[in-house]
Amino acid sequence: MKLDDIISISAAKGSRSVPTFRRLGDSKASTPTRKAPLLAVPMLRLEPAELERDDVARAAGGDAEAFERLYRRHVAKVSALARWLIGDRDVDDAVQEVFVRVWQKLGTFAGQSAFGTWLHRVAVNALLRRRQTIGRNRARFTADDLALEAAPAPVRHPELRLAIERAVETLPAGARQVFVLHDMEGFKHEEIADLLNIDAGTSRSQLHRARMLLRKVLAP
Repeated sequence: MKLDDIISISAAKGSRSVPTFRRLGDSKASTPTRKAPLLAVPMLRLEPAELERDDVARAAGGDAEAFERLYRRHVAKVSALARWLIGDRDVDDAVQEVFVRVWQKLGTFAGQSAFGTWLHRVAVNALLRRRQTIGRNRARFTADDLALEAAPAPVRHPELRLAIERAVETLPAGARQVFVLHDMEGFKHEEIADLLNIDAGTSRSQLHRARMLLRKVLAP
């Protein structure tokens, strides 16, 4: 996905006016008549968090290059989140939709939390809305007594993080969504209930189910 795609889609939706971007170098600087002496200026190295805040501020003001840097920093995690919440088939379109939404809502980011935290809240809401539009509903949260018996064989020997990611992908959809939202994204059961249109008790039971399945898959 290219940044131009996000901007053009955002313009079509009409929820946030798209600024006209001016390319660097459009205006010509005047040429000095004398060469000024070169002075040694200490280089300031910004911390990653400061760079992020600077890019957020620039992007909110319409800087497309700053927004592209934010996109590149966060797209991998958003893609993984999309795979876990809605499955592989719709990932590319879903990720594009998330970043369209982020572009539209940048002006509402108040800086009270880390930008990554805010972005992932936006992503979760966008992905869950998309899940609803493609016909996934509460039926996926019905109890499935065969799930534990049908769990895949344990994952042998791969690097731990990759093993966990693969194991999460094997979970039934309802258990996977609750596990990702609760254990990986930090949502509370009451929040998950509101997001998924289920009750908090169902969220707790699905989380328990997910953890048991993961223990079985990841067992040595």
